[in-house]
Amino acid sequence: MSALPASPAPSRFRRSLTEVRTLLALAGPIMVAQLANTAMGFVDTVMAGRVGPRDLAAVALGNSIWVPMLLLMGGILLATTAKVSRKVGAGTYVLIGPLVRQALWLALAIGLIAAALLFAAEPVLVLMQVEASLRATTMGYLQAVALGFPALALYQVLRGFSDGLGSTRPTMVIGLLGLLLNIPLNYMFIYGKLGLPAMGGVGCGWATALVLWFMLGAMLWWVHWAPVYRSSRLFERLERPQWLEIRALLTLGLPIGIAIFAEASIFSLIALLIGSLGASVVAGHQVALNFSSMVFMIPYSLAMATTVRVGQALGRGAPRDARFSAGVAMATALVYACLSASLMLLLRADIARLYTPDAEVLAVASALLMYSALFQFSDAIQVTAAGALRGYHDTRATMLITLLAYWGIGLPIGYGLGLGDWFGPASGPAGLWQGLVVGLTCAALLLGVRLQRSARRSIRASREA
Repeated sequence: MSALPASPAPSRFRRSLTEVRTLLALAGPIMVAQLANTAMGFVDTVMAGRVGPRDLAAVALGNSIWVPMLLLMGGILLATTAKVSRKVGAGTYVLIGPLVRQALWLALAIGLIAAALLFAAEPVLVLMQVEASLRATTMGYLQAVALGFPALALYQVLRGFSDGLGSTRPTMVIGLLGLLLNIPLNYMFIYGKLGLPAMGGVGCGWATALVLWFMLGAMLWWVHWAPVYRSSRLFERLERPQWLEIRALLTLGLPIGIAIFAEASIFSLIALLIGSLGASVVAGHQVALNFSSMVFMIPYSLAMATTVRVGQALGRGAPRDARFSAGVAMATALVYACLSASLMLLLRADIARLYTPDAEVLAVASALLMYSALFQFSDAIQVTAAGALRGYHDTRATMLITLLAYWGIGLPIGYGLGLGDWFGPASGPAGLWQGLVVGLTCAALLLGVRLQRSARRSIRASREA
């Protein structure tokens, strides 16, 4: 009797495990770095909250303005990672240095523009009817943070360069060092130590700006001296800005930035919309948002690693490997979503107590964390699919889908539930967060379909070539 052919399932299973290990090895340091960066916001929130609800609310409102701007800027500059990973896959390392130098010129311009916008952000607070005393503290915080934005933009490019090469450890180490530095700096500026005046929530902004300049200096030092970067010859020369190269970066990166901004700005807009409901409501929203952001950093980091894996596979002419990497990443993100949603539902009251002892703030935060648990699955799917699509350089469709899902569907429904009377009595921040659940679900479905089409198109094009 002839032997039966071996089933391909075990081989595919082993291949999936290998891909998961590779993905996590790449994503792990990114996760640590992202959590460290988000933990700086956690530290700011906790330390400002100990001063009082007004300082906590000022930091919350300030974050609702500068964090979306950071994500827009960072999203545009993620084009660096997508382009570098393609060149790594193709083995054209000599082209990476000129690309990154042009990305640095772009980053400098974007960082300066963003800083200027933050300095002029007061009309936004006036428009949202934030009370005058809270507005003054918020603007002091924003203007201090703005001083660090040029450094942040340049750092984002160097980080994208490093991640695209597959070297994610520097991002992790520098992120952790930044977090460790942020704590004593916060203590000094918030409470007025070593001869400094006590600045309260505004001190968080000064500490953040100093940390951002430190991180840029550390990344420059690492990239200059580590052997892995030498083949790219980044510091070989410094060309003038070249518009064609910068335009190519913007063509790829601007839709990424708009898509990320569209999601983040929804959360920030909620904080501004409820600003007139009182400091406790705003603070409760900030608590729920800050913790949700930390939880989100895991699938977001997986998405960044997925961009690299997909981009490198396409660069070496292996579209089936790219599709496989994207599929494994989606499955990994869903497993994590099961865990995060369960823990958030069970421990939401305990999580809120980590931030503040105030009873009113606790009640608001605990209720909103329940909705955050509900959208863990759709959030994991949409962000991972978007990361894979960046690897395919398919970013315009991602932008359009995101705008439709969040601003065309999620926000109107949330506004109608939370602040309007379209679906019955207004339910406040809870209704707005319910709209987020709807918007994220729509985004997950549409981006998942788009990813399938992009993968099939890439495989078909390779057959015809």
